[in-house]
Amino acid sequence: MSFYLMLILGLAGIALIFIIQNVAAVDVNFLLWTVSMSRALLIIFTLAIGFLLGWLLHSYYSYRRSKPAEPYRGQTTKG
Repeated sequence: MSFYLMLILGLAGIALIFIIQNVAAVDVNFLLWTVSMSRALLIIFTLAIGFLLGWLLHSYYSYRRSKPAEPYRGQTTKG
């Protein structure tokens, strides 16, 4: 067996154990909404939202750094 196949099977096994151990339903209250979902699903959604926000912020800051500085358009002193 190749290393990558063993790694994928190991990670899939860990994910399966995680899901089996976290099947209890929990209530999530946010402002006026209440949602009931599996604890594992809640953790996965939270992780996905965190990855998405981190990626968006990193992209925004990378874009701001690569953009050339605009010249100052305020008052200039001549003289």
